[in-house]
Amino acid sequence: MTKHLHHVVLALFVSLPLMAQAADADRQAEVAKLGADVMPFSLKATTHVFTKTAEGGVQRVVAKRAADGPQVKLVREHLRDIQTQFLKGDFSGPTHIHGTEMPGLADLKAAKPGQVAIDYKDVAAGAELTYRTSDPKLVTALHRWFDAQLSDHGADAMAGHEHHHGHDAMMKQ
Repeated sequence: MTKHLHHVVLALFVSLPLMAQAADADRQAEVAKLGADVMPFSLKATTHVFTKTAEGGVQRVVAKRAADGPQVKLVREHLRDIQTQFLKGDFSGPTHIHGTEMPGLADLKAAKPGQVAIDYKDVAAGAELTYRTSDPKLVTALHRWFDAQLSDHGADAMAGHEHHHGHDAMMKQ
């Protein structure tokens, strides 16, 4: 291999992480654009928190500023709406935003009514949906779906941790 070829290979190897970051940024920008079609609240004014549990997980959306009443209201309305849609097997919103190949989505769409319980709850500055199932395949699908959303929403999302006693206090900050 010539010295020039070594430099080309080295340049490609060094630039791969940068190209991946650019692809991630492009993907996140596309998701944010498509998200505006489905989510009535501002992604930049809110944070999605995805907490995996043994039975599924918790999807929480909160306004970054707790006093932002309009955003809080829109978040709560949206999460109530998607709870109703998801319980009917309608995942058209996530499909529109994240695409048909979103990890976990096909298994969630194929679930029979009642296989995944979805409970809604108002929380400080927003709302949350708790997903529960006894089917290990659907737990895995929920976890993969959460991971894909974390990746796609970038800085507007974060992984949560299963801490019931401190979770609400953390989210009020």
